[in-house]
Amino acid sequence: MIRNRTKNMQPQKKEATLKSTDSALQSVPGWIPAAALAIILSLGTAVAFAQAAPANAVQQKPAVAPSAPAAQAPYLAPPTVPIVNAVPADPLPPADPKNFTVASPTVETVNAFLNQVWGYDSNRVWRVMAISQTIAPKVTKVIVYITTKSPDAKPQVAIFYVTPDGNYVIEGASLVYFSATPYAATRDLLKEKASGAARGVASKDLMLVEFADLQCPYCKVAQTTMDQIVKDFPAARVVFQQFPLVDIHSSAFKAAAYGVCAQKQSDDAFFKYAAGVFDTQQALGPTTEDTLLRAAAQRAGLDGVAIVTCANMQATKDIVNADIKLAVEAGIDQTPMLVVNGRAIPLDLPYDLIKQIIVFQAKLDGVATGASADILAPTPPAPPTLNTLPK
Repeated sequence: MIRNRTKNMQPQKKEATLKSTDSALQSVPGWIPAAALAIILSLGTAVAFAQAAPANAVQQKPAVAPSAPAAQAPYLAPPTVPIVNAVPADPLPPADPKNFTVASPTVETVNAFLNQVWGYDSNRVWRVMAISQTIAPKVTKVIVYITTKSPDAKPQVAIFYVTPDGNYVIEGASLVYFSATPYAATRDLLKEKASGAARGVASKDLMLVEFADLQCPYCKVAQTTMDQIVKDFPAARVVFQQFPLVDIHSSAFKAAAYGVCAQKQSDDAFFKYAAGVFDTQQALGPTTEDTLLRAAAQRAGLDGVAIVTCANMQATKDIVNADIKLAVEAGIDQTPMLVVNGRAIPLDLPYDLIKQIIVFQAKLDGVATGASADILAPTPPAPPTLNTLPK
């Protein structure tokens, strides 16, 4: 793959499409609903077990990989290997002991890892079918069967490999932390370094970090979701972490610099400024950016002359570059993305699924969400109309 670089030598990024990966994959026969969560890796790709991306998506890798992989949520794509028909009482066949030929990792360790990754979906069932040695010294192969509790569900296969030190999972060119707490490292990283404008509580027990680009049209749309998250989860700290995609958005870096200066006044000033930028986002370009960004700052109550001076300072640019570096260290390569206590998910997923994952991750981490019972209840389907009835 040709790797483009900008003047600042920042890795090329991509935007998340507004079409949900889950929705796209539900059209595949036998697909497990709500199984698709992006796996954001230090190598800078959104990958899957048996990767399946939307046909119009362009995968772009960072020019420079970070030194350590980020622990993010694996995402299960449709397998190519069919399995026997499901049995109503137990939809998966029993595991054969002869297929377990190594002492480590154990079935218990694999299950603990998979519970972190897939456990948010109570309808999902899986069984570890094999853990065996490969021809590579101390690299083990793990085979897992997955299905749902639905009567007509078709079992699926996931295959991945565990590195000799037992710390990482390999699938294709992808690498993720392998442990009973695979998101802990990213959670700690963001608790320490995610310094963007925040809403909600001061506590970082439940920290929801949105990585967004002020020139990204999908980030503009995602703000409605973020506003709802702030409302629904009053015990969360919700951070807007700037991540300008400098290779594809010519005004993103400067917009982020203005944002840094707005945040110096207050977090509230930043959010007012960001809303103003999103309002005129489509007109942003090399010949209009200074006028539009200054106007957005002034509408937020900021001094236009002072913010221009601040945005052009090298110290401000250094902060923007540090924000970009943090995103890469966290394994983020697209916007908008939401990181829930270290677990990255695309913001184009259905809102009920986003809520479900937030609640599940908070429960795993033993922290409160502040959400009321009616907020946590799934949204009932809309009643049928004449247009939705079968023809």
